[in-house]
Amino acid sequence: MAKILEINPCNPQPRLIAQAVEILQHGGVICYPTDTMYGIGCDIFNQKAVKRVYQIKRRPKDKPFSFMCASLTNISNFGHVGNTAYRLMRKNLPGPYTFVLSGTKVVPKIMLTKQKTVGIRVPDNPICLMIIEALGNPVLNTSAMLEEEDPPVCSCLDVDRLFGKQVDLIIDGGDIVPYPSTVISLLTEQPEILREGKGDISAFLS
Repeated sequence: MAKILEINPCNPQPRLIAQAVEILQHGGVICYPTDTMYGIGCDIFNQKAVKRVYQIKRRPKDKPFSFMCASLTNISNFGHVGNTAYRLMRKNLPGPYTFVLSGTKVVPKIMLTKQKTVGIRVPDNPICLMIIEALGNPVLNTSAMLEEEDPPVCSCLDVDRLFGKQVDLIIDGGDIVPYPSTVISLLTEQPEILREGKGDISAFLS
């Protein structure tokens, strides 16, 4: 069974963040709260751990996962950010958005689509941001759900029921009303809303 670690969602305790990071550094898979819902993730540079998440989610290999960065500066290491993209992301991050960008050569192949694009988030969640900063690498991001029509996963107990036997750690960051992120393509100068979810989209409409 996965260990459950209760972390303060507003003021995360560094020593508890360090425990989560140590698990990621050793190739572990964790469940964690974000600003949109509970997620499942690992270090994107640990291919064995990434493959484990594919198995847990029963996901085909041709559907790469998005991942989370700690900051806009961090994003530019992994995605090609043009002037328009930079301006829009600077105004709206951290926030409940997943941005589709052309991936850089630093991104592991397993995290790239056939078109060499990536989905990147900077979530407005102190626990996530502290973990990513302490790890020093992006963290894979996928919802802690199996099917879209399943009952919503609102708490760490829901996560434990679904994935407790398959992950190494579950972070209890309190209850979350789950709502997916808004997915926005910034591959061209004209932003394209691919999925409307949480967050104001007015800034991305011309």
